[in-house]
Amino acid sequence: MVENAEQPAYPVGLRLSGRRVVVIGGGQVAQRRLPALIAAGADVTLVSPSATASVEAMAEAGEIRWERRRYEDGDIADAWYALIATTDPAANARASAEAERTKTWCVRADDAEAATAWTPATGRIEGVTVAVLTGNDPRRSAAVRDAIVEGLRDGTLAAPQHRARAPFVALVGGGPGDPDLITVRGRRLLAEADVVIADRLGPRDLLDELPPHVEVIDAAKIPYGRFMAQEAINNALIEHAKRGRSVVRLKGGDPFVFGRGMEEAQALAEAGIACTVVPGISSSISVPGAAGIPVTHRGVAHEFTVVSGHVAPDDPRSLVDWASLAKLRGTLVILMGVDKIGKIAEALIAHGKDPATPLALVQEGTTSAQRRVDATLATVAETVRAQDVRPPAVIVIGDVVAEGPAKHQR
Repeated sequence: MVENAEQPAYPVGLRLSGRRVVVIGGGQVAQRRLPALIAAGADVTLVSPSATASVEAMAEAGEIRWERRRYEDGDIADAWYALIATTDPAANARASAEAERTKTWCVRADDAEAATAWTPATGRIEGVTVAVLTGNDPRRSAAVRDAIVEGLRDGTLAAPQHRARAPFVALVGGGPGDPDLITVRGRRLLAEADVVIADRLGPRDLLDELPPHVEVIDAAKIPYGRFMAQEAINNALIEHAKRGRSVVRLKGGDPFVFGRGMEEAQALAEAGIACTVVPGISSSISVPGAAGIPVTHRGVAHEFTVVSGHVAPDDPRSLVDWASLAKLRGTLVILMGVDKIGKIAEALIAHGKDPATPLALVQEGTTSAQRRVDATLATVAETVRAQDVRPPAVIVIGDVVAEGPAKHQR
C-alpha cells in the first residue's frame, strides 16, 4: 500500500486493558515501551530469545509473558497491537508483513515508514496524558512533550478543568518571596484554585498569573468583626470550602514554620474538611543562602537553631530559652525579630555570648529589594536604627556570617 508521506498520522488513544499485545524483541526499545503497556493493563506477550535485565524482571514479576525464542509466523495472530523491535531486519520485515495481513496496528522501531503506527512521545500529569508526534523527529517530539508536561506541572501552562472535579483545600508554602522558589506542586495547585487567600509575605508576583475568575483575598483585609484575625481566616477557608470551591491558602515560607498553618489545618479538620499541606522553602535557610551566608559550614558551625523573635526575651509570654541559646556554638537564625533585636542581643550577651559575635540582617530576602546589613551583637541595635532596617528581615548570628564568597574575594 502506497501512502502519501506528507499526510499526517491520525492520533488516537488505545484502550488496551485486557487486550493481547505482542512485543517482538527484548532489548532497550522494549525496556522503554513495556512499562507503559503494563500500566495500560495490556495482556503482553514478549517473543525474544533474550532480554535486558529489566525486561527479564518484568517477566519474573508476572507483568508479562515471555516466550524465549525467535519470531515465528503466527505470533501476531489475535493481537490488537504489536511492537516490533528486534535487531534482525529480516525478522522485523516478516513480522510487519504478518501485522499487515492480520490488520494489526504495528510499530516498527527500525523503520518508521514501514510501520502502520507510530509511538508518540508521552508524558502524564494529574490524569492528563500528553502525546506528541512530529513525524520523523523524535527528539523534537520529546522536547515539545517535556515543555507541555513541565508547564502543566508548575502551573505556567494554564489548563483549567471544565468538567466536574473534586474541590480541594491546600495550605501552600510559597517560599521566601521569589516566585521561582515556590514548589512545583504549590504552583500547580495555585493554577487550579478558585479562591486564593494570600498573606502579605507570600510570593505576590504569582497572583498576577492567576486567571481572571480566581478570587484573591488578602488575609490582612478580611473583615474580622467579633473574631480574632486567625479565626476570621479559618472561617473564610471553611466557608469557601463548604461552597465547593477549590481553595489555596498561600503563605510565606513554610506553612508550619511560625506560620500558624497547623491552626488552620485543625480548624478545617474540626469542620470535617480535609486539606493538603504543601511544604515551602523556609526563609530561615533560603534567605541567608541568598545573601551568601551558609547556616552551617565545615569547621565553623555544625548546627543551626531557628527561633521566633516576635516576643522579647523579657516578655512573660516568651517560650524561648535564651540562656541556653547563648551557650550554643552554632548559628542562630531569628525570624520576626527586627523590632526586638536590641533586647535579644542584650539577653544573649547577658547570658555569655561574645558581644563581638558577627550578625547580619537580610531584608526582603530573595526579592529584587534584598539588602544585607552587617553588625555585631554589640552594635546591632544602633545599626538597625541607623540603617532603617525594616521587616521582613531574617537575622543570622554566628561565625558563619563572616564566611561566604565575599570573604574569599577580598
